[in-house]
Amino acid sequence: MNDAGIVVRKCRTLEEFQLCVELQREIWQEADLEVEPATAFVVAANTGGQVLGAFDGARLAGYTLAVVGVRDGVIYLHSHMTGVHVDYRDRGVGRMLKLFQREEALSRDIRLVRWTFDPLEMRNARFNLNRLGAICRKYLPNFYGVTSSPLHRGLETDRLLAEWHLDSPRVAAAVAGAPLPMPEHFAAIEMPNEPGDVAAPRAPWDQPVSDRRIPALQQRLRDEFTKYFQRGYAALAVRTDAATPAYLLCPWSDF
Repeated sequence: MNDAGIVVRKCRTLEEFQLCVELQREIWQEADLEVEPATAFVVAANTGGQVLGAFDGARLAGYTLAVVGVRDGVIYLHSHMTGVHVDYRDRGVGRMLKLFQREEALSRDIRLVRWTFDPLEMRNARFNLNRLGAICRKYLPNFYGVTSSPLHRGLETDRLLAEWHLDSPRVAAAVAGAPLPMPEHFAAIEMPNEPGDVAAPRAPWDQPVSDRRIPALQQRLRDEFTKYFQRGYAALAVRTDAATPAYLLCPWSDF
């Protein structure tokens, strides 16, 4: 896949896997996060997973690391990590990586990719649900535990589980840039929309958010998502055309 000089392809050599490790360190250099070693990329690439790179000439602009998963007898890919160099953000590199991921998976008859994301991160939520056509039907409280990373800011690491059904009409429409179908009636989980709020993109790592409302917001989201998911609802989109942003959900059986 090629766009504006950037080529997305599989990484195959030890040198390319090491480039992924180096970019990982550069992207998260301010964060106290465990770095995936080159061996993790080697294993993923050689056991049915994916190591995908977005290259601008010889320079690695971004990468995706995915591993194989099996649930209820179905083989899928768990997209563990995606990183884009700061010089290439807001240039569509992340979307290019995901679209290549889809094509490569479908070429092997793999029809599902899953990953987790922070429900407080509305920018990621819009990308995952609105632009890629993923859905969420499971909420994972404190999935990674409480860590020392400034990225997590002392919060419990609650996550939504994204399901990307690669050959579904919904995903095909999203990939083509067509409007995604939505039911007439849906439930909404509203998010705050204030300057500097957690619903906006995160502050730099050296400016931790200390707003006491954030734990309460996280607990409310945990309660509301859990309630709706237990009723068979799925999160399908993020509302962006109103004063108050919100996750939109409907019964999955009705969709």
